[in-house]
Amino acid sequence: MAELKQHYQSKVVPALMKELGLKNPYAVPALHKVVLNIGLGRSLTDKTFVETATSTLQRITGQKPVLTKAKKSISNFKIREGMVVGAKVTLRGPRMYDFIDKLVNIAFPRVRDFHGLDKQKGFDGRGNYVIGFKEHIVFPEIKSDEVEKLHGLEIAVNTSARDDKSCRALLIALGFPFKR
Repeated sequence: MAELKQHYQSKVVPALMKELGLKNPYAVPALHKVVLNIGLGRSLTDKTFVETATSTLQRITGQKPVLTKAKKSISNFKIREGMVVGAKVTLRGPRMYDFIDKLVNIAFPRVRDFHGLDKQKGFDGRGNYVIGFKEHIVFPEIKSDEVEKLHGLEIAVNTSARDDKSCRALLIALGFPFKR
């Protein structure tokens, strides 16, 4: 079993029950899934970008990415219906816990000029949190000398929390470095 999941069950659940005033341990917010996403808008001019982005996601997560296609044509963005516009990976279970552990302990400390996550931004009001990275090289699987072009990456953490307060409490208990 993943170390972070064990930590969640043994330490985080009792602490959150006390902090949020819950009586049932099953009412404590938990992680549902983590979705990593790369927008492929650059692929309109650079045809190799799709391969680069999918290999990056595969190396970071250990899972094959799914290509997302445009539902509508948008002429201003030169997008036609059915064109590939993104690549995403959804992590659940042990891979999700391993990824969150890697994100908190390895990736965040490697971000340049990182002073912590903003406590207000990134929450959607329904227990989800979104983090954007401008550079994908903060992950240990990506060697910076092999990278030809930098690109961004979005990480969405989906929890069972019903509001921002309990989601924030869960993420702080899991070790997310929020600003003081």
